[in-house]
Amino acid sequence: MTCKEPKFTKSPFFVDEPGNWHLKPGAPEDIVKEFNEYMEAQKMCVEAPKLDEAELEKILSDQS
Repeated sequence: MTCKEPKFTKSPFFVDEPGNWHLKPGAPEDIVKEFNEYMEAQKMCVEAPKLDEAELEKILSDQS
């Protein structure tokens, strides 16, 4: 699967600071919309928490 780079990243209003992506004031509405949708989608892509072996065994035994 390939991913297209969002258009807002090419906008002069986009600020690509590590850990602090944002748009400059005055960004066009379509750029703001795409940026906000992208950032909201990224929140949904958080990695699932890792379980240690004891936690996993407890979950599996509780299901029996």
